[in-house]
Amino acid sequence: MVRSLSARSVANLGIASALALFLGACGSFSLPSLSSSSPEPAPEPGVGPEMPASIRADEIVGRWGLASYQNPADRARTEAAAKGQCKQPYVIGAGTSGGVIMHLADQATPQELRLKGSPGGKNFIGPPGPAGGEQDREIVSFDGRVLITRFTDKDAATRYGNMVYVRCSPRA
Repeated sequence: MVRSLSARSVANLGIASALALFLGACGSFSLPSLSSSSPEPAPEPGVGPEMPASIRADEIVGRWGLASYQNPADRARTEAAAKGQCKQPYVIGAGTSGGVIMHLADQATPQELRLKGSPGGKNFIGPPGPAGGEQDREIVSFDGRVLITRFTDKDAATRYGNMVYVRCSPRA
């Protein structure tokens, strides 16, 4: 009889401990309020209407010599090298939805990308979505003749560097 009383006490103590743990875990879990007075949750950052870029798609459509650099001191030399690539130009085409046809990082097939603005005044080229997304490239500078971009993804930016596009003169 003593043994069964002891076993029952141990079992009750185990059940009480498990119940205490369960109720303790419930204290950190909250159910949503069904009242209408609770404030709406804030929208996710970066989600919202796309801002127009200050550069139009038709401004960058065309034939470009392409090269890249990592070190800013190499920019002038790289621009000259890009101009030399006009024998085999990189073609930025016009998209059917108002964007441009270009390659994403590590993609063999070009696709239509959008020009997007940002609240900070920066311009980006990338797939639909918030400006500055993982697959976007930032337009570092553009003067109508030279376009310099850099991928926002750190790995792609390290591999590709600053992409320099120099507009090829039209064929005579």
